[in-house]
Amino acid sequence: MAQSSGDTEEPGPDVLVQAAATFGLLASPVRLHMVWILASGECDVGGLAERVGASMPAVSQHLAKLKLAGLVRSRREGRRQVYLIDDPVLVTVVRLMVGHPTEAGERGIVRGRAV
Repeated sequence: MAQSSGDTEEPGPDVLVQAAATFGLLASPVRLHMVWILASGECDVGGLAERVGASMPAVSQHLAKLKLAGLVRSRREGRRQVYLIDDPVLVTVVRLMVGHPTEAGERGIVRGRAV
């Protein structure tokens, strides 16, 4: 049962499971970088591979996972397949997390150890 804290209702278990799954997909630095790029506009596999420094097959596999989860979609543009994010909430979350790292993250510390 969801409890209320002030004006905000706590999310139910299903919402938390879905959010955790999304964060799990974004836990990969390559996938997070790809979503960051796509938050600024459409891009094809070759362009993403070049920008993230990964092979086209690896980028294609990451895109397949993101697409299956409904985080990105694709459309055909001539002979190219371009990928995009059409969920403004995902764009906002990624921009907030990447654009404003925590103080510990800026120092290169994760869970008390240097990275």
